[in-house]
Amino acid sequence: MTLLKAGKRDDAQAMLQSLHNSGAVLPEIEFQLGRMALAAGRTDVGIAHLETADARRPDEPTILEALAGAYAAAGLNEKALATYDRWSAVQPKSANPLIDKALLLQRQGAMEEAETVLKRAMKRDPRRGEIYRMLAVSRKLKPGDPLIRTMKKAESDKHQSPEARVQLQFALAKAMEDTGKTDHVFRYLKPANRAMKSAYRFDIRSRKAEVDGLIRAFSGEDFTPISAAGNGFAPIFVTGLPRSGTTLVEQILNAHSQVSAAGEQPHALRLAYDILGGPRSGFSKARSLDEEDYRRFASDYEDAMRAAIPFDRIVTDKAIQTHLIIGFLKRALPDSKVIVVRRDPRDLLYSIYKNMFAPGTHRYAYDLEDLAGYYASFVQILDFWRRTLPDGFHELHYEELVAHPEEQTRALVAAAGLEWEDGCLDFHAAKGEVKTLSVSQVRQPIYRSSARAWEKYAADLAPLTAALEREGVL
Repeated sequence: MTLLKAGKRDDAQAMLQSLHNSGAVLPEIEFQLGRMALAAGRTDVGIAHLETADARRPDEPTILEALAGAYAAAGLNEKALATYDRWSAVQPKSANPLIDKALLLQRQGAMEEAETVLKRAMKRDPRRGEIYRMLAVSRKLKPGDPLIRTMKKAESDKHQSPEARVQLQFALAKAMEDTGKTDHVFRYLKPANRAMKSAYRFDIRSRKAEVDGLIRAFSGEDFTPISAAGNGFAPIFVTGLPRSGTTLVEQILNAHSQVSAAGEQPHALRLAYDILGGPRSGFSKARSLDEEDYRRFASDYEDAMRAAIPFDRIVTDKAIQTHLIIGFLKRALPDSKVIVVRRDPRDLLYSIYKNMFAPGTHRYAYDLEDLAGYYASFVQILDFWRRTLPDGFHELHYEELVAHPEEQTRALVAAAGLEWEDGCLDFHAAKGEVKTLSVSQVRQPIYRSSARAWEKYAADLAPLTAALEREGVL
């Protein structure tokens, strides 16, 4: 444990493995090995270790929390739900197991059951802002809903914690939008985003430097695909910025009988940066790579995806950052397809700004100037790939998809290299887990109400519009 705290992860793992191999039966050994395996993407191994730890200390909340989370991440939902219940029974005053269980239920589309669980959590911890935000995002609130009055009272409570107040402010902004009180939305959004920006610092210059470095590294490279491995591995990368419609596109493709949806997976960019270098160390020129580098990436990526989700030949990967490495992906994986989802930047960036993301992620999301700069870097790298690989990816515009769903869905399915199936138009009826902020929207048929939503807030979004114009992307 001292080695772990000192950052010497490999040494700590070697020592723990040695203890494990010697027959030591301490649950702590199994617990730590399980966490390490999960962090490395070895889900089956991680779960096995955690199950052993659980068998040796069945009432330990820390083990139950980790095991339930591992089950949920692996799609073993029934086991996860049962383990959340065990954890809740062990800690009957804690709201945490109920909150985590409700989140899994929401991802499965069981909104009513999730709401029941969240109301139980509220009784355990009535000041917990996260509970209110989860309740608010799961459905459209109506004027007079008692939840709104409860949230306003909790948000104005002088004893409320800053963290809970931020959660409540995001929830109340949505409530104001739902109930048509558009002049009240930014009353809550501005302080919530200010607090998040203060907690999670972001320098837009780092993002621009990363994109500039990638363009320099890839300029002049021959992206002719290397010879395929012959196994027909054909991932479909769905990429774009958050809130652009990537989840909707993945769900449409997932409704196809030949496709399995993996959601957002971290492997592609991580493995590519292992070869190319990274923003801090600097990127190597792509021309310095040989075919073996690309083959190693392809093999490691396929192994990681198969460890994450069972599938036959075609799997979608909704890792939104893959737009940074489109040429690399097309060279390494000749049978892959890339779908880039676009959206009017004002609707897109407003949608990002009004949502709260997992702590420490999407740090650019809480400032209108940062959002404009981030969007400009997205357009910059996309323009580069369009010039370099004019036929390397399919662009789909959200506004066109919602205006002409069948026409655009047919074009999408064809671009993904698939035969048409009518079920792709009924994606909202398909079962499947959704792990993004779009959890409730994709359970509905395609609707147009979110198009041009920014116009209702044009005055509040004036700094964003001006920044986009300065960046030359509006």
